[in-house]
Amino acid sequence: MTRLVLLGTDGATRTVQLAAPAAFSRPRHPLASRTAYAAAHVVPKRWADNTPGVAADIDWDETLAFRRHVWSWGLGVADAMDTAQRNMGLDPAATRELITRSAVEAQVAGGRIVVGVNTDHLDDEVVSLDRVIDAYKEQLHFTEDAGAGVVLMASRHLARAANTAADYERVYREVLAAASAPVILHWLGAAFDPVLADYFGSTDSATATETVLGIMAENADKVAGIKMSLLDADAEIALRSRMLETATMFTGDDFNYVRLIAGVDGESTGRAHSDALLGAFAALAPSASAAIQALDAGDRKKYFSILGPTEALSRQIFATPTFYYKTGVAFLSWLNGHQQAFSMVGGLQAARSLPHLSEIVRLGNEVGAFERPELAAARWHQLLTVNGVDA
Repeated sequence: MTRLVLLGTDGATRTVQLAAPAAFSRPRHPLASRTAYAAAHVVPKRWADNTPGVAADIDWDETLAFRRHVWSWGLGVADAMDTAQRNMGLDPAATRELITRSAVEAQVAGGRIVVGVNTDHLDDEVVSLDRVIDAYKEQLHFTEDAGAGVVLMASRHLARAANTAADYERVYREVLAAASAPVILHWLGAAFDPVLADYFGSTDSATATETVLGIMAENADKVAGIKMSLLDADAEIALRSRMLETATMFTGDDFNYVRLIAGVDGESTGRAHSDALLGAFAALAPSASAAIQALDAGDRKKYFSILGPTEALSRQIFATPTFYYKTGVAFLSWLNGHQQAFSMVGGLQAARSLPHLSEIVRLGNEVGAFERPELAAARWHQLLTVNGVDA
């Protein structure tokens, strides 16, 4: 038996058996029943000054290799979004380079890619609505020129500048009019970014939903869908049930994705299910792919048996404070050998405690999330030892 040492919040350790990796196979054909994007993280150079406030110095080989890993499982990549530490360490210059490099890599690999368009290159925190519109358009045109699909991210600048729902309607109307192809909208809840608590004009999701539906209907030819990340399954179902058939709901609910993707009441067509754009799928690409392959084969029972157990792991990764979930994504990437060091832009690897990471290890082991279990165990035990825990 290969042992795996776990650490409790009281400092006590216990040992469990290291499980075998899940026996999943890469798809032979494109995934068909659901469209799924994994929101990917970035890997900094190990020797860089990865401290708070310092410009990101990215290891492009490891960062792009991780995207190839995601594509190899038939998933698309959602890049330069909050998982890549937008507004949490990924500066504008690094963001532009990430978009350019990832778009080229997608063309070479034949992988699907969408990237985040935001206003985060503005130096001032508080700006006018006109500057928000211009900033959005600047990034929009840059991204389109790079050849990537667009996710029009929720903007902190817009959240600060808007006073009414009409302000949101105006900004989206003008920005979407400038888009050369339909884009995915983005509704990120307060758990992910407290600044966005009243995005779309209200802290009440039902009220804000009316604004979102109005924006989508008015700009139907420019809206491909919406990524909804409120961690509220009922709110997501309520919105998707009223969307136009031309638009797609991409769940960003890392707590409830299993039933949202599967579909309501056993249905699997039309507005009865969500597609996916999830940070959790970056940590769980093989499981996500295998589950969708099961749906493609019409085997819903197998889908639930594969993906159902992963939700507990995802909930741990995205535990409060949720915006530090990026640490768990990078941690699993390191354990699985996709990067040489457990390091993050801005030193964010320190955002979670050892017991929190230990629980990720426990749950990851239980669901077969370790692609190379012996490597994962060795790296975890090394981290414990460095921190003075006998392993």
